[in-house]
Amino acid sequence: MDSRLTVAKRELAGLRAEKTILLAIGIQLFIAAFSSFLVVGLVSMYDPGALDGAEVEVAGAGDAVADLERAADEVTGASVTRYESASDARAAFDRNAADAVVVATRDDRGGITASVTAPDATVETTVIVVQLRDLLRTYERTERESRSSWLSEQPLPLPDRTGTSPYFTFTYTILIPVLVFLPVFISGSLVVDSITEEIDEGTLELLRVAPVTIGEILDGKALAAVAIAPGQALLWLLLLEANGTSVANVGTILALMTALTTLVVAVAAGIAAVAPDRRAAQFLYSIAVLVLFGGATAMAGGPTNAVARLAIDSADLATTITVAVYALLAAVAYLGVRRFVTENGISG
Repeated sequence: MDSRLTVAKRELAGLRAEKTILLAIGIQLFIAAFSSFLVVGLVSMYDPGALDGAEVEVAGAGDAVADLERAADEVTGASVTRYESASDARAAFDRNAADAVVVATRDDRGGITASVTAPDATVETTVIVVQLRDLLRTYERTERESRSSWLSEQPLPLPDRTGTSPYFTFTYTILIPVLVFLPVFISGSLVVDSITEEIDEGTLELLRVAPVTIGEILDGKALAAVAIAPGQALLWLLLLEANGTSVANVGTILALMTALTTLVVAVAAGIAAVAPDRRAAQFLYSIAVLVLFGGATAMAGGPTNAVARLAIDSADLATTITVAVYALLAAVAYLGVRRFVTENGISG
């Protein structure tokens, strides 16, 4: 065990020379430390409709514009000014008296057609389009409710209105999983760089001369890479807590990300063992990680979903099973790679 710890300490000491890794850690530290400030700007990109105080003036025209005006009363930040004709409404838009144009007209069958004109690729376009979306959705709900008694068949129901805060959704489904999983990717990259660099510089042969086996060398490198990941994640979560973002089940989250780190480190070590060229190994590692995490994220019980559920303390038995399954996969993967490296060595 002493030889493994020696290799691990050597790996950790060498991290000071990895400027790219240190920069990535520094960026994560900045995000976690100032999350309460950054989350407002980040949410504006994730969900522009979450911005408070956005006012949109809509020029309305057509014989169905009265209902559009009533719908605007229910949408915060949206107002409709009626014009006599569509041409007058568009003229107001052209002279910047309105942010958008909606022409609502009834057809012979009683249906309503809404023609929308919005700015083309300006800074305000996204916010305007989001407000128009909310206005038209409210308009649709109003029309459905007023016509429901006349329908012989009910149309497909609209999604229920939800009061979920976009800040809550962004923090627990995007920000926390990103801060938890980025150290996982960094640890795998460290292993790839460490093994391929040892081969390039010829120091791997010197290690083989020492009283340490190739399996112990791999154990030491993996131990260092796996050990730093939960430490980073714990620091990020503590900083989030200090910024007012409560995170539940921290221990279980760290257990899950440690299992995933071990799994990724095993993949990275296997790739570096069979493809010792640094660029090729990093490329293959990147592809492998994208495939693994992309496939896992696509599943309903993937690691991202599990972390989000654990963080908001809504985990169930399936979440606990997910953590156990990833721990088992990590152990099997690492032992398999270690056995392969021990029997076949690392090609140089």
